[in-house]
Amino acid sequence: MSPTPESTPARLRGIPSRLLAGASLVADRLVGERLAAEGAHKWHFAVLVALAETGAASQAELSRRTGIYRSDMVAVLNELADTACIRREPDPADRRRNVITLTPAGRRRLERLDALVADAQRELLAPLSPGQQDELVRLLTVLTERHHPAHPRPRDAR
Repeated sequence: MSPTPESTPARLRGIPSRLLAGASLVADRLVGERLAAEGAHKWHFAVLVALAETGAASQAELSRRTGIYRSDMVAVLNELADTACIRREPDPADRRRNVITLTPAGRRRLERLDALVADAQRELLAPLSPGQQDELVRLLTVLTERHHPAHPRPRDAR
């Protein structure tokens, strides 16, 4: 049973790290539920976004771009390949590695997932005014850039 806000001691309600952790749980749940309804999870979304924004890449480069551990990237790419969202081709410069590219089906899937993630963001931030939403994003960006948080492993984040 999770505590209700009114039953949580005031001193705990004022600890920033606790507030961030609680908001993170809600955000992950909202995004996770929406993506799961589409048969996806946040690592699928991250890989599709990375490919759409920065182009084809090796598995190692995708790992760096997304924060997904290299050892877990193969499973994520296998799932995306099974749905024809990505294509793996030998790298002409080094035949031992693959270059991953986004397919037209992957672009369409990303559009659907983008809409779901945007909907989750609207629900999460609904209590805030547009100015407060912008300020929250700005402050979270400052914290994230300062501390460079480690990304959870995909199997732990589903």
